[in-house]
Amino acid sequence: MRIKTTGEKTLLVSLAADATAYVNFADLGLSPVAFSPFGLDIRWYSLAYIVGIFAGYWLVRKMCRQPGAPMTDRHIDDLLFYAMLGVIVGGRIGYVLFYNLSEYLADPLAVFRLWDGGMSFHGGAAGVTLAIWWIARRDRLSFLRVCDYVAVVVPIGMLLGRLANFVNGELWGRVSDVPWAMIFPDALTADPRHPSQLYQAGLEGLLMLVILSYLFWRTHARYYPGRLVGVFAVGLGLARFIVEFVREPDAQLAEFTATTGLSMGQWLTIPLILLGLWLVWTSKGRRQRIEPIAGPDSVA
Repeated sequence: MRIKTTGEKTLLVSLAADATAYVNFADLGLSPVAFSPFGLDIRWYSLAYIVGIFAGYWLVRKMCRQPGAPMTDRHIDDLLFYAMLGVIVGGRIGYVLFYNLSEYLADPLAVFRLWDGGMSFHGGAAGVTLAIWWIARRDRLSFLRVCDYVAVVVPIGMLLGRLANFVNGELWGRVSDVPWAMIFPDALTADPRHPSQLYQAGLEGLLMLVILSYLFWRTHARYYPGRLVGVFAVGLGLARFIVEFVREPDAQLAEFTATTGLSMGQWLTIPLILLGLWLVWTSKGRRQRIEPIAGPDSVA
């Protein structure tokens, strides 16, 4: 494949000759629908949310069995409800405000059609953070320490969600000639593209889960309030920023990306990275003696 570049626009000169060298997504036989009991379609994307939330709930409860836990099972149960609400409402509002505001101003009722897709990670993160703040304020818990515990399990949802995006054949990458490029039938063109959903699943999901789990279980990072959530913010922010270079921007934001040089996702990620760096840098000064809610020992 030969690519000719003129200014900011990339023109494909020859692609048909070697199109058969790439995997066609349609040939994988994947369906957005997992199963259909009684004629009701249950989609993989919905299951990703459900499994991700309850897997995170189970893991947080297990983590809180360790010495120095910042909350009890009662707090975790309450947090589950408010976090689910924060993910859905925050994710939707974030998408509406930052990714497609003009369309929703023209058709406000479309905001409630969640089945049509359109969720923002940054909005969902803000919604969950608000939920944690409310629980921490109401029950006088340490806001940063609760954030640390929640941050460890969020990559589970990121991993499952990005895999569901791949199964749906959506959020594909930019045109590419790398050997593992794929042809997505619903893309703007029939050219092979980066499977950027899988990149995000691996970096934002699997890699971050491994790193944060190691820091929680093998180090004393959880006794430095803000350190784990800071690592999460930096790692996920960098992963998202890098992958955005090979991810196709939303059609309605293509002009914005071309004008500013960065995608909307990248602009929203920059403050996340800076906040994470500050949290990690200052976490040493927040080191404190942790009296256990669960477990037999105090940690000085």
